[in-house]
Amino acid sequence: MQEERAPAPDEDTAGWRDLSLNRPGQGVRDKAVVALRRAPVKTFIARVLGVRTQEGAWRAGADGEMEVGWQLRKLGPDWHVIHAVAVGEKQSDIDHVVIGPAGVFTLNTKNHGRNRVWVAENAFLVNGKKTDYLRNSRFEARRASRLLSSACACDVAVEPVIVVIAAGVTMRAQAAGVHVVQRRMIARWLSTRPAVLAPDRVEEIFEQARRDSTWWTGSRSRNQRRPCST
Repeated sequence: MQEERAPAPDEDTAGWRDLSLNRPGQGVRDKAVVALRRAPVKTFIARVLGVRTQEGAWRAGADGEMEVGWQLRKLGPDWHVIHAVAVGEKQSDIDHVVIGPAGVFTLNTKNHGRNRVWVAENAFLVNGKKTDYLRNSRFEARRASRLLSSACACDVAVEPVIVVIAAGVTMRAQAAGVHVVQRRMIARWLSTRPAVLAPDRVEEIFEQARRDSTWWTGSRSRNQRRPCST
């Protein structure tokens, strides 16, 4: 994976921030820190007693994203990874956007620690409880595809991936429309998929994906878009 870099001096960064400088888990870690500062005593007591809190959930999520971020560093120099991508006015967060020869992927990290996960075609269960992970991941990829396609002025396909951290994962069937991959396998899984994008296309998509303005809800005007390669 290419190293994170600041824009070159001659690059036009007016009006946008470079997301390639983000750290894994940055968004949810910030939320956890804010929650801790607002109620430090309550948060400490909850940790000691093992009580689930929103702060704890954000902290676990950030830890999971950090672990996946380290795994993604194993990708080669022809891949780009952007972490903690805030999308839209409500600032929902895509854990990782990965762009490389095999295509464009939105990665949703799910850190369930000592819990067990069960996956079927249309179900993702944690300790037997149903979740909305599959539906949410499909929505996340569709939205990313729409925004990247607008920024690049041509169709950009995006595939959703759920990266699982858990004590055990039972795969009864591959989920419909979503790839489910365990944390330690994610870099290998991505790098062994068939190539669908030429190197210049990868760079072209990355140049738009790294701009925070790409992920705003409103489309940018056409004269701000760069043409796609053929």
